[in-house]
Amino acid sequence: MASILLAEDDESLRKFLAQALVRAGHAVADFGDGSEAWEHLKTSPFDLLLTDIVMPGMDGIELAKRAAELDTRLKIMFITGFAAVALHPSSQAPKQAKVLSKPFHLREIVAEVDRMMAA
Repeated sequence: MASILLAEDDESLRKFLAQALVRAGHAVADFGDGSEAWEHLKTSPFDLLLTDIVMPGMDGIELAKRAAELDTRLKIMFITGFAAVALHPSSQAPKQAKVLSKPFHLREIVAEVDRMMAA
């Protein structure tokens, strides 16, 4: 079981993802913007940051950069429709971050989370 911080501004997608991950045996704290997620991340340990890139408050790349500096062991996965942005060197996204492009099936994200946590 992994402790996952989920940051996604689309509420219906966020709740759907959180529910699927909980059903898969993970503990999930979910937030609708990067700033709220960052505040929670500073006070609670997590195994995985699962974040969208485009969000209000603080975008996912900035959230991931700060999170990686705070905890070098934290695994990071971007869920986004803007994969090229996350992968572009100028984005300064953490190098170890995985990118899962939207749209995706819930089975894909649960399987990818399981793979990341097993590594």
